[in-house]
Amino acid sequence: MGSLFKSEQGKQEILQLYDQKLESLSINFSYKIIHTSFGKTNIIVTGNPQKPPIILIHGSNGNAPIALETYKDLLDSFSVYAVDVLAQPNKSSETLLNMQDDSYGRWLHEIINELKLQNVILAGFSFGGLIILQTLIHNEQKIKEAFLTAPAYVVNGNPIKVLFRFFIPIKRYMKTKKKKYLEQFLASAFTEKDDFAERSLALIFTHFSMDFTPLPVIKTADAMKIRTPITLIAAENDILFPGGKMIKRAKKIFPSLKSTVLLKDSKHVQGKEENQRIAAIIKNNAQV
Repeated sequence: MGSLFKSEQGKQEILQLYDQKLESLSINFSYKIIHTSFGKTNIIVTGNPQKPPIILIHGSNGNAPIALETYKDLLDSFSVYAVDVLAQPNKSSETLLNMQDDSYGRWLHEIINELKLQNVILAGFSFGGLIILQTLIHNEQKIKEAFLTAPAYVVNGNPIKVLFRFFIPIKRYMKTKKKKYLEQFLASAFTEKDDFAERSLALIFTHFSMDFTPLPVIKTADAMKIRTPITLIAAENDILFPGGKMIKRAKKIFPSLKSTVLLKDSKHVQGKEENQRIAAIIKNNAQV
């Protein structure tokens, strides 16, 4: 299999932004490399090692530093492990896993076992939510609680809206490199302007082979088997995974659903105030 990065120069430019984002957080951290059966996985270890463990899982086209920025308010309250998801523009291997089976669940459990964690809390955004749910379906024995923000895998949005507001602008930017198309996508996806995201996604859309495979949704029978407490944080104006629709289905299919929160006026990617609220929800509600 060839590299998902279209050129070595493009890869280095993307990873340079990765390092810049991590440096901008001004946190103490270390890297840990875990060699799973699916490929090398890079993890950033930070937070308070005396506190309960939490694993952070970013969304598509993301990385561990972005997850750490999103959940930065958790660093004093948890021992934090931010994972670079496989086959994303980051420092882990480029192995693309199957979303239709339990591959992501098996991968994350290998990480949990290698880190020797027990009673771990999982927190994830967007595609990270799919990974967490597939992990719970596979084996929830070592997981204490899960917090999902605008997660994939529960519901999908109107395909026509997603096509015209997300995928067509991305494809047009990839073809023309005209900034207006990138700005159209960002305006649909982001609650507030994010200069770093604009620079980062401009590189990713240019130099990284994105996976446009349609996202599956969890089967009701699988959801009904989950016993781990779940807190679901949905975004009202999320085109990809509409918040109201998501909460309605979640209440029907998850017997372990602990609570739901609908972020008013939030699009798919939350702004700083929403991220602070999400961190507060985790700190105040986690069973530590």
